[in-house]
Amino acid sequence: MQTNNRRSSSYCLKTTILVFVALCLVGIWMLTSSNIVPVDLSYLVPKSEFKDKVPMPFGDKLGSENDGSASRDAKNTEKTVRYKSESESDKTVEKLVEKSKDGSPAKGNDDLNDTFDDTSRSDDGNDAMTEEKIKESENEVERLESEKKAEQTEKEVFPTGDQSELLKETNSQNGAWSTQAVESKNEEEVQASASSKGQKVSYSWKLCNTTARADYIPCLDNVAAIKKLRSTKHYEHRERHCPEQAPTCLVPLPDGYKQPIEWPRSREKVWYNNVPHTKLVEYKGHQNWVKVSGEYLIFPGGGTQFKHGALHYIDFVQESLPDIAWGKRSRVILDVGCGVASFGGYLFERDVLTMSFAPKDEHEAQVQFALERGIPAILAVMGTKRLPFPSKVFDVVHCARCRVPWHIEGGVLLLELNRLLRPGGYFVWSATPVYQKLPEDVGIWQAMSELTRSMCWEMVAKRKDKVNNVGLAIYRKPSDNSCYDKRAEENPPLCQEFDDPDAAWNVPLQACMHRLPVYSSSHGVQWPDKWPLRLEKAPYWFNSSQIGVYGKPAPQDFAADYEHWKHVVSRSYLNGMGINWSAVRNVMDMRSIYGGFAAALRDMKVWVMNIVSIDAPDTLPIIYERGLFGMYHDWCQSFNTYPRTYDLLHADHLFSKLKKRCQLTPVIVEVDRILRPGGHLIVRDNVGTISEIENLAKSLHWEIHLMYSKDNEGLLYAQKSMWRPTNVETSTL
Repeated sequence: MQTNNRRSSSYCLKTTILVFVALCLVGIWMLTSSNIVPVDLSYLVPKSEFKDKVPMPFGDKLGSENDGSASRDAKNTEKTVRYKSESESDKTVEKLVEKSKDGSPAKGNDDLNDTFDDTSRSDDGNDAMTEEKIKESENEVERLESEKKAEQTEKEVFPTGDQSELLKETNSQNGAWSTQAVESKNEEEVQASASSKGQKVSYSWKLCNTTARADYIPCLDNVAAIKKLRSTKHYEHRERHCPEQAPTCLVPLPDGYKQPIEWPRSREKVWYNNVPHTKLVEYKGHQNWVKVSGEYLIFPGGGTQFKHGALHYIDFVQESLPDIAWGKRSRVILDVGCGVASFGGYLFERDVLTMSFAPKDEHEAQVQFALERGIPAILAVMGTKRLPFPSKVFDVVHCARCRVPWHIEGGVLLLELNRLLRPGGYFVWSATPVYQKLPEDVGIWQAMSELTRSMCWEMVAKRKDKVNNVGLAIYRKPSDNSCYDKRAEENPPLCQEFDDPDAAWNVPLQACMHRLPVYSSSHGVQWPDKWPLRLEKAPYWFNSSQIGVYGKPAPQDFAADYEHWKHVVSRSYLNGMGINWSAVRNVMDMRSIYGGFAAALRDMKVWVMNIVSIDAPDTLPIIYERGLFGMYHDWCQSFNTYPRTYDLLHADHLFSKLKKRCQLTPVIVEVDRILRPGGHLIVRDNVGTISEIENLAKSLHWEIHLMYSKDNEGLLYAQKSMWRPTNVETSTL
């Protein structure tokens, strides 16, 4: 009887303790699961699926200004992670849960084990069952915690609810939104090559055989097309002439190429071997553009009009016209004939974003120098076609000895700037006709004075800088049509009413002016809020009766897009992928909608080139309204930039749409051309397209750091290596 009582007592004690422990564990789980799980994508995969150590894809071959940078990059490089699809079996999902190494019970269970040892040695079966139940409870708690973590990470990579709707656009855009392909009535027919679907793709890569070698730009180095031009009077040979078949060869690296110097030190110096050109040093060295110093190219910050530094010149402009208000009223500007872009590079210190451009001409590699320095710039020329920007978007247009004959042929080139300039915006002209008295300069000044008056531009400042011994004139574009209506002569004439000022893709220039908008439903009627307020505010012409790109009322669509990208960038891109953002400066959003991705990166030391595809909703004016910038482009063709000029490319559902018009392989080849060795590619697209890109990237010897899929949506993060093929194409491009 005493033995039975003792056993009964022992059993009750065990049961009481078991219930108590289970309740404690459940309580702990409820407490911890209510907290936000830190973003570490590694916990979705067991340690056995990680590589022990993944070096930088370029190893020790990439040079660095100091010995520590390579090790920093290696430490920050994320190990390769391949996430399982949510549709796989429960058994696979369970493998994603990282168990504790020793399977030891929770803290406090040691005392319980001692009790069981003292009281139940004679009842091994009950003891074993009790321990098994405890382990089952622990495993259940651990499983629930892991499921919670997995769910949280899925939300970070692919947000749920309203934000998940942003991954797919609605068909509402077909009616409410026009595209560049439609707006540009006179554009060339889009080259529609066969889809890559169902075709076998050969990955036998070869180097391009071109005279441009490591600086090859397919649409600007098309020698055969340039030779066939009837005239080069209007710089037709500097314009785009894309090959009929997009190239599938790879551009070689310059000998001795090294990892680019990080911003902001890159503004002052870059590796000579990365851009080994000296003509500009010889031609412009005396004006403090660029100099050679050992293994570096040095940029003293000067220019033709500001030999003593860009900052002094920037302040001189502000003093000449305080209303220009750098970084407040004037946020996005266009710099024509930018040289090595020191003006735009130092305007960053005034919170100003500058779109600098210059042609690929005898000023060898000037735009390449700018991009290597970490300063935004594109290759373009004021020739026979409109620049690839919408109308009425630049707060200021600047020209410092940009060598453009504004006054000739009815002022057609200055009228193109008038198209781009916001109503009420400023044109800053710093050139010899402003302050010199040579006969040629006097004649140009008189012609410009007549032209600007007939365009209703008001000269609001004219001043000479005693330090640089140069002068400038500042003109203001009218804010309404009253001056146009009062002109005695309609010269230059007003454009036809049906002419769309926003059409900009392959549209010929016209010597006419567009009337300014008067209704609040159009952009350009009101000046944007001061920076940075304009970044987060929906455009004034948005109203709830309009349907946005993603199918919601336009203001809500805009706000949801911004929240979506803030969430994705902060939770995944900045903290979950292992990207060394200190080495990222030049960023491109290859398919931007409202500029939300760029806006989410506002606090980073990067700039983002927003690309709006010609067949996508024309949202580029919205991007400029936010104080960001970008341009139109057709990704079935090459982009106007030098090779190896961007650190990170971001493509959100771009490639699956492109596959309907052109083959995917040449597009990825173009991505390889633009991206620097060690640069990053982030792709969000459907699973089928992600798989194609993964195969292409692997064939290019890129490092695949992340693959994730859910509900047929995928995410890919890859990093370009230093690899180049050894074989060269036999035919010359």
